[in-house]
Amino acid sequence: MLAGSSLILGGLIALRVPISKLALGMIMAFGSGVLVSAVAYELVLKAYTTAAGSGGVALGLLTGAGTFFAGDIMIDRFGGDDRKRSSLVQAGAPALAIVLGIVLDGIPESIVLGTSLLGGGGVAVAVVAAVFISNVPEAIAATTGPTAGGWSAQRVIWLWVIVALVSALAAVAGHAFPDGASPRNIAFVDAFAGGVILTMLADTMMPEALEHGGKLVGLATTFGFLTAFALTTLE
Repeated sequence: MLAGSSLILGGLIALRVPISKLALGMIMAFGSGVLVSAVAYELVLKAYTTAAGSGGVALGLLTGAGTFFAGDIMIDRFGGDDRKRSSLVQAGAPALAIVLGIVLDGIPESIVLGTSLLGGGGVAVAVVAAVFISNVPEAIAATTGPTAGGWSAQRVIWLWVIVALVSALAAVAGHAFPDGASPRNIAFVDAFAGGVILTMLADTMMPEALEHGGKLVGLATTFGFLTAFALTTLE
């Protein structure tokens, strides 16, 4: 809930504060860098260490990427293809498709938060921070479009409340993963989430960031990566 609450925060910011396209692009680039760092050090590296040579990392990454790709295509066909774009979203865009699309983007991160508690360990601070920080620009971008297309402020906030609640339930589901699961299976879950997140970034956040932020997004992305990496080293 803590990590997901930033979705509501991002929605409120977008509704209350005028945000330029350049600023939005830079914020999204920063969030992308944060998530790339989290995937590299808190998901894939952790999966590799956990697997201890038993495999599962490559399979998890490819399965996660394929799962997001297939789910994203299905949701696009139902009208949710512009769910994260700050450009105009038609007022008639199916609300259910938009909600399902954003839930698809956020569930893997939440599942990882739950699985990180297995074996008595604590939640990785870097992952919580990465999810919290990256959710803000995602919510800002995904709020700007629907409101321009005619969505009411109340409808938008309810969208983020629902997504935050579903994310919390996904974390519970991750924690329910068998505590005695083999290292290979746990590594697969972490790598799966990493594959989903990387595919989502390349498909949604990064293109939007470059479109609005121009060449400066490279600096913002690197700064976001460095910020999350610093959090990882401080754990």
